[in-house]
Amino acid sequence: MMMRIVIATLLGSALLQAPPPLGGLCRLNEHCLPGGASRLAALLLPQILPVFSVVAPCHPGAALRNPVLVQPTQATRPGVKSPGVRIPIERLTPEAVFPVPGKPDWIAVDEDVWISNAPKDTVARLDPRANTVVATIAVGKRPCSGLVAAFGSLWVPNCGDQDVTRLDLKTSAVTATIRAGIGNSEGSIVAGAGSIWMTTDAKGTLARFDPATNAVVAEIYVARGSYGLAFGEDAVWVTSTDNNTVTRVDPQTNLVVETIPVGKAPRFIAAGAGAVWSLNQGDGSVSRIDPKTNKVVATIEVGVPGPGGDIAVGEGSVWVTSFEFPLSRIDPATNAVVQQFAGKGGDAVRVGLGSVWLSNLEAGNVWRIDPRRVEATLPE
Repeated sequence: MMMRIVIATLLGSALLQAPPPLGGLCRLNEHCLPGGASRLAALLLPQILPVFSVVAPCHPGAALRNPVLVQPTQATRPGVKSPGVRIPIERLTPEAVFPVPGKPDWIAVDEDVWISNAPKDTVARLDPRANTVVATIAVGKRPCSGLVAAFGSLWVPNCGDQDVTRLDLKTSAVTATIRAGIGNSEGSIVAGAGSIWMTTDAKGTLARFDPATNAVVAEIYVARGSYGLAFGEDAVWVTSTDNNTVTRVDPQTNLVVETIPVGKAPRFIAAGAGAVWSLNQGDGSVSRIDPKTNKVVATIEVGVPGPGGDIAVGEGSVWVTSFEFPLSRIDPATNAVVQQFAGKGGDAVRVGLGSVWLSNLEAGNVWRIDPRRVEATLPE
């Protein structure tokens, strides 16, 4: 009890405000701690975490001025209870481990693999042929909100500068800095229909960029609190964390086609295997949307509610990462979690080059995983 009193005194009453809406939750990492008074919180939070859960508002500029300390009554992520599904993460052996000192976060895959690193203001370039880190490239301040490789470039949103850095995929040189608002540090940037797409504010502005000019050529207004994006099935799909919906946008007309109710607080989203998959932070489920009907056809309980996480589709599976459960594998044929690896690690996940790529934010590294090895790894 004395420890709680001392902590509350040191941090001040500002830390005990009412929580923000779930649309403002984010990963508790460096892009929530840019400086100032946050440094005191950063020093004290490791002492608090055994007692409290921490929720941080991460709208642009929010930093960690008003974190909320909530005393938990149970584990934040229960995971899947089905027998024979849970496996200790220590049993999974990666094909390669890439050291990325700092906070390796967002992932993009083309011929190489790219990893953002917010506290270092850099992007790491991984060579999948040699399984080595071959370059570290300076970008803007606090890269955030996803990465995408398209049109011969890597596109890097920067929360600290409120802009997008464009890198040449061949030379790693910065070719443009594009002024643009960043809707949320935990958002997305995607490519499709000859354009780059990103939400630029919390009001629901979806911006379409022409890669030939780096200019915004259209703005589509979707629901407030829309941050997560995917492109697939000839559409842009946008999650609204505030409204528990996914919006479908037609890139041919720049019009909203449908708004689809999903699980609680959807954030990250992926398209593949003939469906669209929404990871819902509010209840830890995944909603499967049929793009032919624009309806949810399955709700998959993954047991990973809370901030952070990511989702990707490829190599015959849907992959979910979250803290406490670094990797969960969903079989799209059965709409069930068939493997869930428990333990430390996880942050972002992508599939490409025949591998699953997993960033481990706290460990400061990136795993390359053979999906066949995942399937062959059995519980104790």
